[in-house]
Amino acid sequence: MKIMTIYAHPADTITNCGGTLARHAAAGDEIVALILTHGGRIHANRYAEEWRKDEPDESIAGADLDQIVAHKKGELERAAEIVGIGRLLTLDLDDSMAVVREEVVDEVAAALARERPDVVICDYPQNPAMTANTHTVATMTALAALGRAATHLKNLDGREETNVRQVFFTSVPVAVTDGLSLYGVRNDLFVDITPVVGTKLAAMDCFESQGYAGLFARKLVESSNGEFGRAAGVNFAEAYSRLYNETHDLLPLTEAALRADPLTRHVDYSRIDVRARFPAG
Repeated sequence: MKIMTIYAHPADTITNCGGTLARHAAAGDEIVALILTHGGRIHANRYAEEWRKDEPDESIAGADLDQIVAHKKGELERAAEIVGIGRLLTLDLDDSMAVVREEVVDEVAAALARERPDVVICDYPQNPAMTANTHTVATMTALAALGRAATHLKNLDGREETNVRQVFFTSVPVAVTDGLSLYGVRNDLFVDITPVVGTKLAAMDCFESQGYAGLFARKLVESSNGEFGRAAGVNFAEAYSRLYNETHDLLPLTEAALRADPLTRHVDYSRIDVRARFPAG
């Protein structure tokens, strides 16, 4: 299987689906991450906090955009290696992008046509009109590119059509298991990341410039992935909503569902203390 993530900022792939990617990488699947923006302005904690000091370090406080972007790209490369992302594709667009642009759709469609992934992972588009949210713009761009890549004709475009089998959305803006809070949209699939939660934390620790390293990473995993785990009946999970319906020959019943003991699962999914097992550096 080949998985391609399409996200707005350098850290998004790791925070949203880093555990899932680590499990797929360990299973031998190929992973490509496409990052639309350079992320130079978003979560610039390293630089803003330096300016607040009485005697700031000029090498940090005086960094220009190129230096900030290079630093963030280094963080992304280290995190990608930890998780098992085989290839990074960075468009380096400005991270204040607020609209879907035709030329960017073309770039993403070309990347989809080159990579031909089986699966795409991206953020749930909170509201197509909510252009203040770069994550939504990134996903609307990705969806437009999926449509464009699917209409390629070899005699006209030099490449044949590209059809992705499934799109998984992360960050669905609803209660974890509530099917009524967004007109029936909800997380309908969970991936157990308990075996690789340490890998995800190590990758998040790479994003020191954003203030993600250390306690923040552990709090995020405890609160977000821990709550998804509660819904899934495991210690830690990542949650998804599927774009396309799926067809099965028989009614599907997962191995996790067969293993689960309804009587004790609330005890089993709370056995791991993240901060004790993976202390902040």
